[in-house]
Amino acid sequence: MSNGKDGHPIVPEPGAKVDIRQYDPGNTRGVEKEQALADIGPLRLRLNELQNLLYADERFAMLIVLQGIDTAGKDSTINSVFQEVGPIGCRVESFKVPTPEELSHDYLWRYRKVTPMKGHITIFNRSHYESVLVERVKNIVPREVWEKRYDDINEWEKYLVRNGTVVMKFFLVISKDEQRERLQERVDDPKKQWKFRLGDLEDRKLWDEYVEAYSDAITHTNTKQAPWHVVPSNKKWYRDIVVATAVVEKLESLGLRYPPAEEGVVGLKVE
Repeated sequence: MSNGKDGHPIVPEPGAKVDIRQYDPGNTRGVEKEQALADIGPLRLRLNELQNLLYADERFAMLIVLQGIDTAGKDSTINSVFQEVGPIGCRVESFKVPTPEELSHDYLWRYRKVTPMKGHITIFNRSHYESVLVERVKNIVPREVWEKRYDDINEWEKYLVRNGTVVMKFFLVISKDEQRERLQERVDDPKKQWKFRLGDLEDRKLWDEYVEAYSDAITHTNTKQAPWHVVPSNKKWYRDIVVATAVVEKLESLGLRYPPAEEGVVGLKVE
């Protein structure tokens, strides 16, 4: 298991049982705030360069999955890490309550249709994992249904990877106390009150059930081809540097290259 030192996420061994309660959401693993804030700017710029290179190369796509208990910081992670990335070739897909059209298809349909094309990055703000999380915790579907979905998800992600899509999955882990503070901030700040629902308090009562569901989901879907990256996220600055570092390093590992110039272009003098 990667220990998350030096701004890297924690990557559990595939097949190992995961209990997210074993991760300290406030542990920044030796990373200092001042250094993280100094490093995040160049990482954002590098991510923009790599996204442009990915777009030109057109051999790979990247799907980034962000999951976490409510208030874990999915929106703010996207806003921070990708703030320098242009909109051409990068988009965010958020998933709310399924529409009647979506409910008339299989549960993966609405996710399959918005996966990234070659050269593009797509970020799932929540994702197909809701089908083994919310639908499990709230008893929307019975156990015999959601249990089979682990295999469905693994096979689908394996298919994506085999066809050139890099799948990066991040679980943002926060403490229950940190969630309380963030919920209270939403209540107290007029600019954030629109984010708060009374139902959030009902979900908070199900904290232990969600922890168990997330632990099982990570355990059963942490595969070699699409591993989970666990990110301690009580400290937003640490969360951002970890996610940015992981995405940049993965893109750099792909051997991306610009296509060769059309014959006759090199040395051409434009009049």
